[in-house]
Amino acid sequence: MTRHSLDARHLLCPMPVIRTQNRIADLVPGEVLEVVATDPGALLDIPAWVRISGHRILETRREGREVFVIIEVGQP
Repeated sequence: MTRHSLDARHLLCPMPVIRTQNRIADLVPGEVLEVVATDPGALLDIPAWVRISGHRILETRREGREVFVIIEVGQP
């Protein structure tokens, strides 16, 4: 399983979701993407997009001002 990362810090809604969507488009099913963002809304917005797009949330967490969302890429 290949793991990738996306730095979406200092971006405001909807950019963390858009960047996540664009990055996942370049990945294949089974790969993992870790997104780090500073927009607190990303902790809800990214998982919502992930679920309706057929991917899977592996983990969400907050560490200080940063939020982390770990996604397993599903079938397109």
